Amino acid sequence: MLFFLELETPPNYVFGYLYTGPILLASVHLSRKVTFLLTLVACILTLINIWLPGLETVEVSTIASRIIATFALIVTGVLSDRNRLYQQTVLQQQTKLEAQEKLASVREDFASALTHDLKTPLLGAIETLKAFQQGTFGAVQSSQQRVFATMVRSHKTTLQMVETLLDVYRNDTEGLQLNLAPVDLVEIAEEVTATMTDLAASRRVHISLRYGASDFRQFLWVKGDTLQLQRVIANLLTNAINHSPRGERVEIILEAGSSSQTVKVIDNGAGIKLDELLHLFERFYQGQSDRQAKGSGLGLYLSRQIVEAHGGTIWAENRQFTGATFAFRLPTLPYTPPRSA
Repeated sequence: MLFFLELETPPNYVFGYLYTGPILLASVHLSRKVTFLLTLVACILTLINIWLPGLETVEVSTIASRIIATFALIVTGVLSDRNRLYQQTVLQQQTKLEAQEKLASVREDFASALTHDLKTPLLGAIETLKAFQQGTFGAVQSSQQRVFATMVRSHKTTLQMVETLLDVYRNDTEGLQLNLAPVDLVEIAEEVTATMTDLAASRRVHISLRYGASDFRQFLWVKGDTLQLQRVIANLLTNAINHSPRGERVEIILEAGSSSQTVKVIDNGAGIKLDELLHLFERFYQGQSDRQAKGSGLGLYLSRQIVEAHGGTIWAENRQFTGATFAFRLPTLPYTPPRSA
């Protein structure tokens, strides 16, 4: 139809621009080869109409207009082909992402179900070992008591790792549920430190608790979930104890502020490689150094989940000479003492 219009009108009437419609339709519904051929045919027909039907004298301006129209058709064909390739690339990437998301969902469901099912036999094994320790099945010698104690500690560590893994997947899928209330970070830190004395003693590590620039006990009030914040401090403190040389000291520094409360756990271990600092709190991240190789890569990630759910920030940094500092900061909650009766 367009070619017929060209033949029935003088050459100075240029209808070649209308060939862009068929070219764009071909680029969407037909192959690249057909689109290329259609673009070539449209360019040839546009130029042929300079001399056909040949009833009038062709001016230079008419030739220039048709050459411009031909370039426009070529540009349309090239851009439509690029658009086709771009859409194909996007579609391929979307397909890959959907496949990866589906695989990740299957893995998470499997890991969640597996960790949940592992808790029951571990709890049963721990209770059975305790029954042996208590002499339920007969007298137990002192050497056997040490073996049973080691087995109980090992099973408890495994149970803690399983529970951490289960919590991580639950938080990722369902979100972290917090029971918020005014809490004192100092009190939480003291309770966690008391529970870590046995671990520190086994590693011959001394734990000290300080209050920033002050030597006196302070209050660090925040609005938080006591149990979850205990887990954060316990994770950081366990990490520091496990990576401190024997005979060294781990410091917990509590710093009160007008806008934020800060908890720092400082050790004298090997420190952290600079290229690993940005990845420490990622899920399942294990660096190349001995410091990261000892963990599962979940404790710090879970700590980050908890701190960020409280509206805070968590970070790690190397000390000037040796060791590392793991710290988190939470918004300060102005505390009003209860009125006396």
